[in-house]
Amino acid sequence: MDSGSRFDGVKSNPESITASRSRRMSSQQPSYLRFDPASRRLSLDPHEPAFVQDPYPLYAFLHDHARAVFWEEYGMWCFCGFDEVNRLFRDRRLGRERPGGYMASVAAQGDRTHLADFDRAEASSLLELEPPAHTRLRGLVNRAFVSRQIERLRPSVEALAHRLIDRFEAAGRAELLADFATPLPATIIAEMMGLPAETGAQLVAWSNDMVRMYMHAPTQTDAARANASAHAFAGFIRGQARALRSAPGDDLLSVLVSAQEGGGRLSEDELVSSAILILNAGHEATVHQTGNAVRTVLEQGGDPRRFFATPGETEATVEECLRFDAPLHMFTRHVYEPMELPHGVALGPGDQVALLLGAANRDPAGFADPSAFRPGRADQKNVSFGAGIHFCIGAPLARLELQAGLKVLFDRLPRLRLAQPARLRDAYHFHGLEALHVSWS
Repeated sequence: MDSGSRFDGVKSNPESITASRSRRMSSQQPSYLRFDPASRRLSLDPHEPAFVQDPYPLYAFLHDHARAVFWEEYGMWCFCGFDEVNRLFRDRRLGRERPGGYMASVAAQGDRTHLADFDRAEASSLLELEPPAHTRLRGLVNRAFVSRQIERLRPSVEALAHRLIDRFEAAGRAELLADFATPLPATIIAEMMGLPAETGAQLVAWSNDMVRMYMHAPTQTDAARANASAHAFAGFIRGQARALRSAPGDDLLSVLVSAQEGGGRLSEDELVSSAILILNAGHEATVHQTGNAVRTVLEQGGDPRRFFATPGETEATVEECLRFDAPLHMFTRHVYEPMELPHGVALGPGDQVALLLGAANRDPAGFADPSAFRPGRADQKNVSFGAGIHFCIGAPLARLELQAGLKVLFDRLPRLRLAQPARLRDAYHFHGLEALHVSWS
């Protein structure tokens, strides 16, 4: 079923947005956007610089004028409201698994031999599966995380944050993404997996290459790098797993190696995919969110320590940072049966939809004064980690790292300030900074 072919026949929006308009002035249409209100067809290159640097004017416009739009460049319907995104995350008529399975789906796209290693790593990933396979694998990985009792890692995260700051404090300036935001979660997840801390930089490099394939219109160079890194990453995990079969430890990789469910071990491909997912997810979004959060806090002015004075205030600040400027702005789902989605969008098997997390978190129908940074707001309910059975498995670890890392950073460097304007990477649907140059003195 072709989403685009039915576009002109879509039902008109049955839900009034008059209430949201009455609460604030109607937003203006961004100059870079082509939008047909009758069909709700939107045309916007996701690499448009103005959009990359600030997607929120677009989201505000959509909240006022069309809470569901067909984004031509992605070829699918997109939903921007909090209630809609939260509901669709939980709707089991939608899912991550491609109809017919991952390998059959990608084979239909043409010759994929140049991505054979990448596809093998993705095919058994939790992110690409639905029950019952998802239930079995998620149960194993969940137990691995729970067994580590994430809260017990707080002293280790705090100590690492201090060590990282010790390295650059005397210089009076730093590029925080490279010097702090990246090595902190990368080191923690490597150690949790039982890997030497010094492997963190290599794991980050492989991960960065692989996630380029999730972005809009990856190039041939992106594909070549992603496949090469998937090959190297998988080989590394297989080698580590072989060593652990005869001498397991109490780390996550050992748990996965020895894990059994109903008498059956993980297959080697499942083990490799699960380990790669944990290592990638264990740092990727946290790096982006740390940079976004530092920028957000600094833009409030005044002493940043006021946001982290108590554990409760620290938690509230981190949650508001996650809502205010999330590290992931789009997540897609496949449609499994004929269904009518919110706002009169009728789809069927073979279609996809996009859930715009960054927009949902700024929805005036879900949040009071959504463009204001308000830690401790009564209506805090962000969808930055998703919802439903695919809720981010690493959310507790990410929250802990953000709470501990940001508090140490601002306690140690209360006069921290931006040394130059921070720019976003051209990497939608990821949402993170290219660099974060700061100074203090």
